[in-house]
Amino acid sequence: MGRYIVKRILEIIPVLFIITFIVFFLVRVSGDPVNTMLPPEATPEDRQELREALGLNKPYLEQYGIFLSDLVHGRFGISLRYGQEATEVVMEKLPATLQLATLSLLVSTVLGVVLGVLCARTKDTVLDVFVNGLAVVGQAMPSFWIGIMLILLFGVILQWLPVSGPGDWKNLVLPVSTLSIVTAAQIIPLVRSSMLEIMHEDYIRTARSKGLKERVIVYKHAFKNALIPVVTILALQVPNLIGGSLITETVFAWPGLGQLLIQCINGKDMCVVQACVVFISLITIVANLVADILYALIDPRIRY
Repeated sequence: MGRYIVKRILEIIPVLFIITFIVFFLVRVSGDPVNTMLPPEATPEDRQELREALGLNKPYLEQYGIFLSDLVHGRFGISLRYGQEATEVVMEKLPATLQLATLSLLVSTVLGVVLGVLCARTKDTVLDVFVNGLAVVGQAMPSFWIGIMLILLFGVILQWLPVSGPGDWKNLVLPVSTLSIVTAAQIIPLVRSSMLEIMHEDYIRTARSKGLKERVIVYKHAFKNALIPVVTILALQVPNLIGGSLITETVFAWPGLGQLLIQCINGKDMCVVQACVVFISLITIVANLVADILYALIDPRIRY
């Protein structure tokens, strides 16, 4: 098991290298940051002096080497908008996004797994058709539209919940619900189909022939073997939750990475944009690493 984990960690290194190169390249081709940092009336001499101070007059490979060196030390440059190190700005906003994404993943996982197993046990019944229909509708609706509808219903019409900004647990209900609905809608049919496939295996029929209770067969024998595709979709949902939070945080004025990234893109604060993209990429890579380890724990054959 230890060798398997080390192998997966070593495979992350080239992925990180490729991500940093893409981030560096896209920021450089997005425009000259000097034009953003200086007023329109700045002279060409002022622009050239700032370009030299920032190292933008050096060859791209040399700039990339400096970028990697700064990245190793956790430096991305000084934010134009906030006037402080970009890493510090991101770390201030990261907990809010992680809180939103973690709660959404937890709620959507519980909801998706429970309803998926329930649909598998009540196949082709009214309940099964109804829940699957809701799942299809949930996948078809964009998260920002769901958020606006939840605001309209629970914030404007019923006035039960606050619709924007941080606060107590009530402020989390609508943004978490927005992200959870979309994610759970993707988990439900996957769990259902996986459970139905497992329930027709020979060892399940053998367990039934021994007289085991259906609840024991479903939750002790079938459920564990149906978890691998569930773990896969959950690992894929982590970047979707982070990406979905970009719009959701804007809709609900949630002070996280999503709102920060959109503000800095509009303001061409590329140091913070680079830091946000790298941090989101790291979260995605770690999520996939955890999924690989869970695969090996659930099914030992994967280690070999």
